[in-house]
Amino acid sequence: MSIVLIREVVQQAIAAGYLSLAAENQMRQIFASAKCDLEDLNAFMSLQLASMAGRVKPEALESIDLIKLSERI
Repeated sequence: MSIVLIREVVQQAIAAGYLSLAAENQMRQIFASAKCDLEDLNAFMSLQLASMAGRVKPEALESIDLIKLSERI
């Protein structure tokens, strides 16, 4: 079993322009295990900035948007 790093998850999300719920959960597990370093934290900050700039759309927000839309109908 290979060790996944937060920076790898972030790179994939930024490249795809999309952060899946699975990737979010994967990052939570990595943070919870305390197996991250400064480079991982910097990558996570880059992901946050990309998300705020609209370059990465979190799947969780899409789910919320769909729920709000269905409530209006």
